[in-house]
Amino acid sequence: MSHAQFPAISDLKKRAQRRIPHFVWEYLDSGTGTEATLQRNRAKLDEVLFQPSILHGEFSPDLTTTLLGRTYPLPIGIAPVGMSGLIWPGAEQMLAQTAAREGIPYTLSTVATQTPQDVADHHGGQGWFQIYPPRDPDIRADMLAQAKAAGFHTLVLTVDVPVASRRERQTRGGLQQPPKLTGRLAVQAAMCPAWLNGIRKTGMPRMKLMDSYMSQQTALPSTQHVGYLLRTSPDWDYVAHLRLEWDGPLIVKGVLDARDAPKLADMGVDALWISNHAGRQFDAAPATIEALPAIRAATTLPILCDSGFESGLDVMRALALGADFVMLGRAYHYGLGAMGRSGAAHVIDILRQDMIANMGQIGAKTLADLNRRLLPTTQAV
Repeated sequence: MSHAQFPAISDLKKRAQRRIPHFVWEYLDSGTGTEATLQRNRAKLDEVLFQPSILHGEFSPDLTTTLLGRTYPLPIGIAPVGMSGLIWPGAEQMLAQTAAREGIPYTLSTVATQTPQDVADHHGGQGWFQIYPPRDPDIRADMLAQAKAAGFHTLVLTVDVPVASRRERQTRGGLQQPPKLTGRLAVQAAMCPAWLNGIRKTGMPRMKLMDSYMSQQTALPSTQHVGYLLRTSPDWDYVAHLRLEWDGPLIVKGVLDARDAPKLADMGVDALWISNHAGRQFDAAPATIEALPAIRAATTLPILCDSGFESGLDVMRALALGADFVMLGRAYHYGLGAMGRSGAAHVIDILRQDMIANMGQIGAKTLADLNRRLLPTTQAV
């Protein structure tokens, strides 16, 4: 019945909005500024067109791919989302378990509501750890040691959040850091019993890993949190230090300028992650899909891409323009909000079935065939 009730991620989104309190929804779904970058992500994806194919006979598309020496059944993964357990209680463990069953990467955020150790028994060897760079080298070393001990094999350094963005919608929603149910927010929570019952079991979420390094808690504006008291805005030297300290694959997330790609490759970075933070950080940034072709031309490193992806067809668009892998964040949380524990797996199946249907339309038997089916006008968006 899942596909009959929720055939698209947009259907999950609609139901999730009714089941998640408004102040939490505004945190999940908002961008920054006028949300022009958020809208640009969607508009530019829609400009990428394929040539349909006829008379190519029956076939079953092969969706498998390799990334950083591992083979995956699908070219998709779960991107890091801060305070995931606020969006849906228990989200980090649920998403990690889904990734383990489906054989795709799960990326735990530094500012998740669970620590790497909390998720260690759930990710099934599919764990990646996303790091917001701590200013203190001892904290950095300890954070990396915790991630490694918990079985997270790939490190993702986020570099596109040098300062807190304003996120006006989120501020208007009333979210505080650390979160607390004030009178207005408690009324919203009471209207979402499934969410509230989950929170009663887990307790009001906190950034447990970051809190563990703080001697005392400090009230912060809604768009900031304890992490900003600990972290720095990284520079090129920071990347060099991190490369020396981490002995597994290192991905740099937040790349939008092709001119940065060669230097990152020279520093020993293993992959680049094109991201504009889903429109949440800077409202005059290019869409990731329009930044992709130039970055692909500038490097031979594997490329991951996120921000604004809402379907299997969107995933195909990025792969056709040179990405090796696509990461989604919000979509999985729409699934959790709409369906609970089974929602993330349903999102994966929506993406899988959508790719199969659309690859059949254009005669693409493998992911490598996608670029050849692009219309010439969209070879470089």
